[in-house]
Amino acid sequence: MALNDFIPMQERCSNCSFCKWIPFDKVKSVRFAENCPAVVHGGFNTYAARGRFQMGLAIAKGELDYTDEMARITHECLDCGACDVACKVCRYNLEPLDHNRELKHDALLKGHILPAQLKMLDSFKAEKTLVVGAKKADRTKWAEGIEWAKKPEVLFFPGCKYSYDKKLQKTARNAAQLLLKAGVKLGYLGDAEMCCAGRLYQMGFFEQFDKRAEANIKAIEKSGVKTIVTPCSDCYHAFKRLYAAKGLKVEVLHVVEYLDRMLREGTLKFTKTVDMTVTYHDPCHLGRQGEPYEAWEGHEKKILNQVHTWEPRRPRYNGSKGIYEEPRNILKAIPGVKLVEMERIKEYSWCCGAGSGCSVTDKEFSEWTAKERIEEANSTGAEALVTACPWCKDNFEKAGGIKVVDIIDLALKAL
Repeated sequence: MALNDFIPMQERCSNCSFCKWIPFDKVKSVRFAENCPAVVHGGFNTYAARGRFQMGLAIAKGELDYTDEMARITHECLDCGACDVACKVCRYNLEPLDHNRELKHDALLKGHILPAQLKMLDSFKAEKTLVVGAKKADRTKWAEGIEWAKKPEVLFFPGCKYSYDKKLQKTARNAAQLLLKAGVKLGYLGDAEMCCAGRLYQMGFFEQFDKRAEANIKAIEKSGVKTIVTPCSDCYHAFKRLYAAKGLKVEVLHVVEYLDRMLREGTLKFTKTVDMTVTYHDPCHLGRQGEPYEAWEGHEKKILNQVHTWEPRRPRYNGSKGIYEEPRNILKAIPGVKLVEMERIKEYSWCCGAGSGCSVTDKEFSEWTAKERIEEANSTGAEALVTACPWCKDNFEKAGGIKVVDIIDLALKAL
């Protein structure tokens, strides 16, 4: 879709401001009631989904053009999807997240690209990764010494962050070796593995994402695997939703789903006690954006020329089918671990601040967002903040203020 295609949607927004808050029946305190980091940090309506609809409408109709400040605000969207979920509590005919992405795409097409985005794009072109400074030749070093299955049925896809971040590589190794020891016929693409490009899509680089996705799909199909398992939430969303829309037909699982399955089947048992009180952070692209893709073809129409609808009925991604119970099942199964929940959880979780490349393009905003979540985590009395995403873990650790643990590492302590 082009920005002009969103005009009916832009005009339909009723300015209810649901996009700025978690659903009111979920509010437990004023302090942790908001849901959109951009509008809370920016303090102006244009940062919210409603304001983006207004700005997009004026641009689509030729009444405004991007200024540097408007372009900056356009790109200061974490792609967290909190506005999208909140909107769909009371509306069914708006897609704020899709519009936010298209607004970024439109800005990029008109030459409004941030300097830090240029560096990321150059890295992607030269080294096939958005991790600036990383080298393609180093991508497989994390896996040295691992004996992969000769005829794999499951493909392990660590993603760029686990592959290149030396602080996180051990977690990727642990996850892979845990599955191999459990008898999983696990394989790895090795030198053929490239960035999933999900973050390119989040930033609005649709054309670059399409090319990379198509190449990756061919590599996955050539491998002959039946299942992809990844420890990265961004990769999970890319494969589960974005690649599926392009025809990828293999099963896609996050490591937490695989571990939960093994616990239920009895092939994994936690025997060691880990005395720790923890709280769990739901990553945006594993949680509310972790819902499976549903194919749809149809058109908009109006009933009695007034009530808008789609024919046939369109899938409604409201975050309720994301990956929530699996990580919590793992934590509850570890002897000694006590789980205490934050106020904003599951589809109403507050973002870590790393999404859509903002941890690179706007470090101050990204760190502020992480600190807001850490304050919420500390309010529970937890000793550690557990998550299932390398981008979340890295951003929280940079912000400081609480111990941050990858759920994979915590699970290994209990084996």
